[in-house]
Amino acid sequence: MREPVHKMPKYENLKEMLEKSGEMYGDRPAYLFKTGEAGKFREITHKQYREEINNLGTALIDMGLKDKRIAVISENRYEWGLAYFATVAGTGVVVPLDKALPDNEIENLIIRSEADAVFYSNKYDGIMKEIREKNNTNLKFFISMDLEKEKDGIYSQAELVSKGKELIEKGNRKFLDAKINAEEMAIMLFTSGTTAMSKAVALSHRNICANLFDIASTIKVDEKDVFLSFLPLHHTFECTTGFIYPISKGTAIAFCEGIRHIADNIKEYRITVMVSVPILFESMYKKVMKNIEKKGKLETVKKGIKISQFLLKFGIDIRRKLFKEIHDNLGGRLRLFVSGGAALDPETEKGFNELGVVTYQGYGLTESSPVIAAEDDKYRRLGSIGRAFPSLDVKIVEPNEEGIGELVAKGPSIMLGYYNNEEATKETIDEEGWLHTGDLARIDSDGYIFISGRKKFVIVLKNGKNIYPEELETLINKIEGIKESFVYGKPDGEGDYKICAKIVYDKELVEEIYHTSKKEELKELIWQEVKKVNKTMPAYKYIREISVTEDDLIKTTTQKIKRFEEIKTVLN
Repeated sequence: MREPVHKMPKYENLKEMLEKSGEMYGDRPAYLFKTGEAGKFREITHKQYREEINNLGTALIDMGLKDKRIAVISENRYEWGLAYFATVAGTGVVVPLDKALPDNEIENLIIRSEADAVFYSNKYDGIMKEIREKNNTNLKFFISMDLEKEKDGIYSQAELVSKGKELIEKGNRKFLDAKINAEEMAIMLFTSGTTAMSKAVALSHRNICANLFDIASTIKVDEKDVFLSFLPLHHTFECTTGFIYPISKGTAIAFCEGIRHIADNIKEYRITVMVSVPILFESMYKKVMKNIEKKGKLETVKKGIKISQFLLKFGIDIRRKLFKEIHDNLGGRLRLFVSGGAALDPETEKGFNELGVVTYQGYGLTESSPVIAAEDDKYRRLGSIGRAFPSLDVKIVEPNEEGIGELVAKGPSIMLGYYNNEEATKETIDEEGWLHTGDLARIDSDGYIFISGRKKFVIVLKNGKNIYPEELETLINKIEGIKESFVYGKPDGEGDYKICAKIVYDKELVEEIYHTSKKEELKELIWQEVKKVNKTMPAYKYIREISVTEDDLIKTTTQKIKRFEEIKTVLN
């Protein structure tokens, strides 16, 4: 178990976190919004934010929603965070729903969660109207994030905030004085997958606060930082690390306007910290390096890296000055990237760190609230996910001759279980309390964890050798012009597998590199590059067949490849 690197208060529950951090950072901006004038932002301070949480929570209890379940669904926005805390910090159980779900799944999850109320943006007006008409759920209150006033039985979130304020002014303290049981389910999160297969993860205040302590004692941010919220808030990685954590530290949050606007938003809001998935950071790094190359400055930058790395040995850091032009193109203040959700290409991590944008890799699951391990300034090793968090124990179960086996974890951030699914809970958490992650990993002699891949996606060859698709995908993705790839085993008819890859290329980039737009020619040229990758590996890992496309792979809202969906497309 590692020691905390930074000092961080321990909170019993999220209500206490809001109160104590609000006292410390009340005057600091909690949210930034564009005004239409460049460089000028409308701010909501931490004090205002907490007042609005209290107002809304008071109104919800007054409506009879104490100890009830309340669903929240929308794009990333201020009202989402307001609804989340107004529910969880004194009213009842919050049920964040995936904003990308089809209508039928939204309906099914609302039924399964037994929610009594739902907050939603106008994008979901259609499905909510349908649900109201069917009257087949527990829902008694439909609360719009966009309506200014109650209309046709639909409540206005803004109006409820005003109503709650009036109630508090008249002496209503039901939300303000609400007692929190930190051990009970406070958050119900559905795992990704079809409605029938998705499981409802039950998390408590204790779970989230334990993870919050671990994150803060490992990764340092302060009230001068500005986070760009990009990943969907319903996902526990973004929710804990990109929403609850910055709120606990007095940090400001700005909402990304979409994937095409990331670069502009980073500059406009002068972002300092980003929490995201590898595909985003890898894409950013490729663009940075391509830009350097186009300007004919690659050799100069390489020399600068050598000099700065040498000086770092003596505690002298000149990276931001030396690579000022690169930093200015990234907004001038960007200092920290935290990557999670999948393996980050070591070249990207090393590259950004060398340029002076500190890049950490973390790892976790919804079932662990979510982070289990992460790197920091003290504990980092390239290619690893760092070491286990201070409050968690980890170990490898049934390791093979290479030391690779299933990673299991135990500690206060591990979920209560799957709601109403004792069988699945027992399959995932054993009798001794170890969470079985389903991920294969090895732990080196210093405690650094190296993830090999998902247990269920490993390709086991006839000779007993294991192929980890993610490992090969990382190598393929380094080929210039390649956006992403999907490695899979194709049955060869003799009881073994042929290793194949579906490769997604960047149309404009490959045409520029290979001087052709013909798909068959591009496929042959990319195949030649894949053969070069093969030569760096043992023969049993060789990729024997490829297909190429410019269409993106099927992914979840957090940009993870939906492997079961993809395998259907390539094997049919």
